[in-house]
Amino acid sequence: MMSYGDKEEVELHSSHEEMESLVLDDPPDGQSHGRNGQLSRPVMINYDPLLSSSTSYADRQSPDSPFDSFLEPPSYAEAIFTSFDSSSNGRDGSPDFSSTSNALSSEFLSISVSDPQRMDELNNSLVPGGSGYYTYLITTTTNLPEYGGPGSEFGVRRRFKDVVALSDRLLESYRGFFIPMRPDKNVVESQMMQKQEFVEQRRVALEKYLRKLALHPVIRKSEELRMFLEAKGSLPLVRSTDVASRMLDGAVKLPRQLFGEPGAAVDLQEVVKPAKGGRDLLRIFKELKQSMTNDWVGSKPMVVEEDKKFLEKKGQLMDIEQQLGEVSQQAESLVKAQQDIGETMGELGLAFVKLSKFETEEATVESQRVRAADMKNLATVAVKASRLYRELNSQTVKHLDKLHDYLGVMLAVNGAFSDRASALLTVQTLSSDLSSLHTRIERLEVASSKIFGGDRSRLRKIEELKDTLRITEDAKTRAVTEYDRIKENNRSELERLDREMQEDFTQMLKGFVLNQVGYAEKMANVWESLAEETRDYQKDHS
Repeated sequence: MMSYGDKEEVELHSSHEEMESLVLDDPPDGQSHGRNGQLSRPVMINYDPLLSSSTSYADRQSPDSPFDSFLEPPSYAEAIFTSFDSSSNGRDGSPDFSSTSNALSSEFLSISVSDPQRMDELNNSLVPGGSGYYTYLITTTTNLPEYGGPGSEFGVRRRFKDVVALSDRLLESYRGFFIPMRPDKNVVESQMMQKQEFVEQRRVALEKYLRKLALHPVIRKSEELRMFLEAKGSLPLVRSTDVASRMLDGAVKLPRQLFGEPGAAVDLQEVVKPAKGGRDLLRIFKELKQSMTNDWVGSKPMVVEEDKKFLEKKGQLMDIEQQLGEVSQQAESLVKAQQDIGETMGELGLAFVKLSKFETEEATVESQRVRAADMKNLATVAVKASRLYRELNSQTVKHLDKLHDYLGVMLAVNGAFSDRASALLTVQTLSSDLSSLHTRIERLEVASSKIFGGDRSRLRKIEELKDTLRITEDAKTRAVTEYDRIKENNRSELERLDREMQEDFTQMLKGFVLNQVGYAEKMANVWESLAEETRDYQKDHS
């Protein structure tokens, strides 16, 4: 799904061709003339409440002043708009939760995605039009030592399936971290949209995703990302086995687990991974039972979440996510309203241009020609104001799109919290298994002791249960270690989220307000010129 920033960018380049082709009669110095040939009085910016109070008005008027971009908004003809907030956050326009900290300011990992090329599948596809796919050129420039140090630049071609494999590996290997969410596959959308439009949207989405990964302090140095960016040819990452294959493996192993075969009950390699993968069906059933016991029976598990600060923070983030959704909706409404105002103002200007042209061509007396000139001045100002509104809207999208992006961040946060809950459930389930095993062993030992010489079948069963007990204890130790690792990852990521969210939102609010103030002043300047002419018009007819 496109953010309102993406939709606005598409609309900005697809409408109002007639207004863009209109030539405005501006003097070389950029100031408009009154109807009597006199220069209109410009409106000066006397106060900027967001800039330092120690900065004098004279400093802001100096030709070398860093506030020149604030006083003189960019030309609409520029392909890339210059924001009124002269400070750059060095984030190459990617609004995301990952402001570069001071510690990483000297390091960079720059990624671009370009040059989509269609490739033919070697196997025949049963889906119409599905016999091909697109690859993208992924170019990396970096000075990180993990990638060869300063001056390193390289490029590889990857397809969307490779990005899916990378995302799966990162989510599996870095549980508890706030891993950015990869773009959706969007099969239905790809069929409904024009092919080139869809390919371009996917290219932009992939570039955003990879840049977010590159800004994550841990992921950017991971072996998985390095291999994805550097390795030539096919991606060397081992793709996750599909769900059907995992379920089949689990079904094959299930009978041995149910019959109590030693070593089959618990897989020490799988215990540190989520159970939902399907490779261990018995574990899935046990954890489902444990979850139902926790939620419905009301009995307290042997191991519970004891970090009260974490639980409090988790609740706060849930509230923040809801508030972000509401603010993001209002920001989208603002973008639409500003766009509508700009479009309407432009249409008004074009209408006055046509009316002025008609009056000029049909004029029989001087008063008609004067009136036509006045309408042309109004048309010129209206078109200028329309362009300023559209510039303002572009900057509004640039800053407020951060809200939309943070909703994506909350998805990553929820994913990391789910990792924690899943790991805790595994520990709880193994604790219950150990308690059950101890109880069964004690009962068999009591029953066996009542028989002279012991019951060999019971003794053999006791030994089997003790073997399972030792394996389960080892599994619980590993599960607890994994749970502690995820908790530590959550803790460090929450600290980073607080720090970077503060920085991101401060930059967003500052940029938004500065641009609103700056463009409002510029629009006032434009309309003030016309107001001066209108006052002259009133004097002429008094």
